[in-house]
Amino acid sequence: MKLRLSLLLLFCTATLAFSQYQYNDPNIPVPSSGYGSDGTHSVGIISFPNPYFSTEDIKIYYPKDVTTKVPTLFYSHAYGGNIPSHIIGLLNFVAKKGYALVFVPYQTTGVSVDARYVNLLAGFRQAARSYSNIIDTSKVGFMGHSFGGGASIAIAYQCFTENNWGNQGRYIHASAPWYAYNISQTQLQSFPLDTKFLMEVYDDDTVNDHRMAIDIFSNINISAAEKDFITVKASTLNGYAYTTGHDMPTTYNAFDALDYYAYYRLIDALCDYTFHGNLAGKAVALGNGGPEQVNMPTGLHPLVQTDNPQVVYPESKYGFPCSSVANPRSAYCGLVSGLNDLSQQDDMQVYPNPFSSRIQVSNLKGDERFLLVDIFGKVHYTGKAATIPDLSNLPKGMYCLLVTRADASTTFKIWKE
Repeated sequence: MKLRLSLLLLFCTATLAFSQYQYNDPNIPVPSSGYGSDGTHSVGIISFPNPYFSTEDIKIYYPKDVTTKVPTLFYSHAYGGNIPSHIIGLLNFVAKKGYALVFVPYQTTGVSVDARYVNLLAGFRQAARSYSNIIDTSKVGFMGHSFGGGASIAIAYQCFTENNWGNQGRYIHASAPWYAYNISQTQLQSFPLDTKFLMEVYDDDTVNDHRMAIDIFSNINISAAEKDFITVKASTLNGYAYTTGHDMPTTYNAFDALDYYAYYRLIDALCDYTFHGNLAGKAVALGNGGPEQVNMPTGLHPLVQTDNPQVVYPESKYGFPCSSVANPRSAYCGLVSGLNDLSQQDDMQVYPNPFSSRIQVSNLKGDERFLLVDIFGKVHYTGKAATIPDLSNLPKGMYCLLVTRADASTTFKIWKE
């Protein structure tokens, strides 16, 4: 029931109103050239029945004046965002640039998370089979926002490894991700090595804990040279507020420079680099914090790039905290860094160390969570008990015990003798 109510909250944030159709920025015009500028292709739309959601068709947006198959983006929408007009700006932008985008609606009430994943994956595969004259599965990107941001990880993995999609170019672009289901730690660390990855979070987001984004970004086996973590920060210019809440990139209050410069521009560049090998695109999309990547129009806060994202805000800021039991990767929340150090803050200690069968933690406040992992990342215990259960069967060697609270964490190295 608690998860259902929380998902209702996410639905409400995703469906405040229909997306805007006009550019309403009083200060900054749409880019006139380069990455982020509008393309010249005419937009075609194909609609066909959705086998898992009969009331909402699957749609393909594509450049209808192109007679050959084109690189294709597969978009997993936010919870409640199953009407394409919510992101019509993005759909038209992609098609005008010469790429196709597959939009698969999924049911948000009355079905499980797993059913939504099945709906998305089946829809993407059906589109690829039925419209192979348009969709080039050798060059693909998987995109997603919120629920779809979390879902895009597992779905991309399946299509990359089971169908060999993207063998001539592949990327993942996730923004403000919710919990990532159906992706194991082993799978997360087994992506094809040529995958590109861009993660974006929004500084004013109060819905999805940034720890989920940090967890996926830090654990995926993509090299730092081919992945970037971007934070978009709010600005105010001439009295106009450029907000960076959860409903970025196409906020329901305005369609402005943040949409083009902090989102469309990076997607445009990421496609050019991934599908065409253009290094100018890499400098913008995966530029490691270079000026081509982070600089924004005068008056807007630069994008913040890092290869080592840190926790900034406590879990209490978010409606969906990383440590929730609804998160299948909650055990990894304590692995993200940036919080206050509990061991210094509370004089916390673990004993005995070395240990033979049991360990205990001193000076606790009662709301701590514990995670015991070996040097290979395998989890051997997760819970709230101050005295860790019998560990006598563990192999000898070094282990890490992570202790977390909402606003602090610490890691102890301990040895089994």
